[in-house]
Amino acid sequence: MKRYRSYRNNGGTNMRRWRVAGVAGVAVALVGVGLGVAAAADEAVPTVNCPTVADKLPAVPASAQAEVTSNLAQLNKQIQEANARIASSVGQGGPNFINNAILGPLKDKRFAAINRMETAIGRAAAKPDLNAEGLAPCSLNENGGGEAAPEPTVAPTNGGGNAGGGNNGGGNDGGDALPTVNCPTVADKLPAVPASAQAEIQRNLALLNTQIQEANTRIRNTVGQGGPNFINNAILGPLKDKRFAAINRMETAIGRAAAKPDLNAEGLAPCSLNENGGGEAAPEPTAVATANPDDVAANLPTVNCPQVNITVAIPASAQAEIDRNLALLQTQIQEANNRIRNTVGQGGPNFIQNAILGPLEGKRFAAINRMETAIGRAAAKPNLNAEGLAPCSLNQ
Repeated sequence: MKRYRSYRNNGGTNMRRWRVAGVAGVAVALVGVGLGVAAAADEAVPTVNCPTVADKLPAVPASAQAEVTSNLAQLNKQIQEANARIASSVGQGGPNFINNAILGPLKDKRFAAINRMETAIGRAAAKPDLNAEGLAPCSLNENGGGEAAPEPTVAPTNGGGNAGGGNNGGGNDGGDALPTVNCPTVADKLPAVPASAQAEIQRNLALLNTQIQEANTRIRNTVGQGGPNFINNAILGPLKDKRFAAINRMETAIGRAAAKPDLNAEGLAPCSLNENGGGEAAPEPTAVATANPDDVAANLPTVNCPQVNITVAIPASAQAEIDRNLALLQTQIQEANNRIRNTVGQGGPNFIQNAILGPLEGKRFAAINRMETAIGRAAAKPNLNAEGLAPCSLNQ
């Protein structure tokens, strides 16, 4: 029995020993954790370190100030958000967590913001290259250091003027004058203009001036856009087409009442550039010389028709119809001459032949045939040679 009790006493002693050891181990572990937390608390959290952008900006046109200022403020906000994310995610992910989850997205946001500033400036001046590839990436201040110094949001201004690039290639610094279009004059190439064409001529001369003004305005508003051929392709090319159409309209307007002129639309339509500026071109005068109506009429062709002579005796019963048709032949000639005056420049080179002389021949043939028939009702029907007397030519 004593031996039994001795066994139990030894066991109790061992259990107590293990309990003491366990408590001591937990205490040591807790102390170790506490020391680790304390060490972590003493270690500073890193912050992002980004290249400055505001000091790389050129002079900013007044029209781009608001957008550039907004994007500079956005750069500051992006840095603050990245630092806040670093502070709130300590211990998350692996060793590359900050690079992959914070610095990578930050680089993309900064690249976009810098690009927006380049574009904003480029709308009113030569588009700068701010080196977005070099300024977008950020590194870490491994020892902390708090928030990065914010970007100043007041961008340098060029005083509200337009920076320029003579070839629109983006190489000028804002001090060069913008190019302006240089177009050949048209008003001084016009002949004397018939009164009936004056209004249309003046309207198209005014339109030529408007086209030049619009082209110069487009040059100012698109500095830095496109490549070196932007002005030629997007401004001077369309301007040439518009001018060609306007000059053609003037030729046609004059040609309706006088001989249609050749104003050399192919030569007068293209415009070049005043590379050193020079402001708006002197406008086309819209007052033009008026042609004398008599001079216009004197230069127009008239119809030349064979005389219809009746060499046979005319019965009294046919005389009235003969007189009426002879008078009608004269009326037809007058109408044809009027039609020539009123349609100058219309159609092609065969317009008068097809639209005036051809119908006139048909009318004359019918009138001569009626006279043959009228005589034939009371006497032998004559052959007045309608085929030979009906066609008319032109007195050029």
